Amino acid sequence: SGSRLGGLVTVMCFFFNHGECTRVMWTPPLRESFSYPFLVLQMLLLTYILRIPNINTGSLIALCVSNIFFMLPWQFAQFVLLTQIASLFAVCIMGYIDSCKLQKILTAHMVSLIVCFILMFGNSMLLTSYYAASLVVIWGILELSQKVLKSSRRGVYLWVIEGCAWLFGTVTLKYLTSLVFGIADDAHIGNILKSKFIGYKDFDTLMYTCAAEFDFMEKETPVRYTKTLLLPVVLVVFGVIIKRVSDGFRVSPLPLIYKYYAVVWYVCVFFLQLVYHALQLLAYSVLAILIMRLKLFLTPHLCVMASLVCSKQLFGWLFCKIQPKTLVFAILALMAIEGSANLQTQWNVMGEFSNLPQEELLEWIKVSTRQDAVFAGAMPTMASVKLSTLRPIVNHPHYEDAGLRARTKVVYSMYSRKPAKEVKRELIKLGVNYYILEESLCVSRKKPGCSMPEIWDVEDPANSGRIPLCTLMSKESRPYFITVFENSNYRVLKIPKE
Repeated sequence: SGSRLGGLVTVMCFFFNHGECTRVMWTPPLRESFSYPFLVLQMLLLTYILRIPNINTGSLIALCVSNIFFMLPWQFAQFVLLTQIASLFAVCIMGYIDSCKLQKILTAHMVSLIVCFILMFGNSMLLTSYYAASLVVIWGILELSQKVLKSSRRGVYLWVIEGCAWLFGTVTLKYLTSLVFGIADDAHIGNILKSKFIGYKDFDTLMYTCAAEFDFMEKETPVRYTKTLLLPVVLVVFGVIIKRVSDGFRVSPLPLIYKYYAVVWYVCVFFLQLVYHALQLLAYSVLAILIMRLKLFLTPHLCVMASLVCSKQLFGWLFCKIQPKTLVFAILALMAIEGSANLQTQWNVMGEFSNLPQEELLEWIKVSTRQDAVFAGAMPTMASVKLSTLRPIVNHPHYEDAGLRARTKVVYSMYSRKPAKEVKRELIKLGVNYYILEESLCVSRKKPGCSMPEIWDVEDPANSGRIPLCTLMSKESRPYFITVFENSNYRVLKIPKE
């Protein structure tokens, strides 16, 4: 915004909408909680790079390092960076940034991707991702455009051609690399997107979409944005950006004239940043609408865009009639009506974590089982078992691995309607000694069709109609399993060898 008042607006908007910005107060150890601060740093560096006429090596190295720290804790980070690359490419084909600068940014992304691949012990999912494919395709389009399109005049038809080439090339290259390397680790991501648009269902998809955080954005979210005036302010800013950009194209369809006219340089660089961040906001909006959990990216970016209400370049005509400070403090005063109530709600989140039944379970495991005893059960519980007892486990919450998804599916068959003998046989193949059964998973139902037995009915229709195995086990586990521990939440079943 070029104004300290803009910084004040962003900070106040963040706190007034804190409940929509993060889930750290409910579940601190989420992977995105460790990644997101590095994305903020990365976008700051990118904005700086877009602003300066000549990119220095230090800026690119800093961008590369922030990319690495963003991607390392969280594998979904690659999809966020995909939206960033797509936004930058759109800015480039519109003519707001020259291809040489974009290629330098792409180089930083490519280097960071390779470094992450090495640091993640050769995680091939990264090299066969849409993000990696997009980097290669955009580089190829830029190289081809420089050789084929000698004229600097670019019409809308060229935008469409290059945009379609990027989309088709990215999807095709991703499919071919996955096929060649035999990688299916991120296949569930495509299935989740299919479920959003065509109602596709399978076991892995339902495991995600039945959780509220992976459902569509709540209808109340835009209402809450509106009550704090965050959404209205950003819509006004967004509308002014569109108008100013369209006016600029009517005057000259060649934004790159800043190369030759120093006077226009500052204006074009200013709008280059605005167009990029506006496109990035649209991308975050799509992600958040499809997957509610990704409000993590949308809400803070809305707060950043709200700062532009203080921009002289956008609202200079208004500041001739009213003092900027008067306008800003009037907006903040109106925001504070609902914002202060939201803050009070956040401050009222008190207490400490307590799960006595799980503590009893973990203490029993440490005292009553061998150090090499292998456990299976619900993914979150297995994470606690591994962390607190150091016992071997066969599945855990890292779901971006095809082999791990297959093992988890076998483990969760305890909540299906399959025969006990069949489930026991498959668990023995995995080397499981103890199974931790949670009755809540057997009976809980977040929404229609989302209890574990109902999810299994989609995957295993042949056994539909039978009593769920977990229900039978909670009454009598013999002869296939032996109950060795039981409390209000958990039942530990020992699996005798056949």
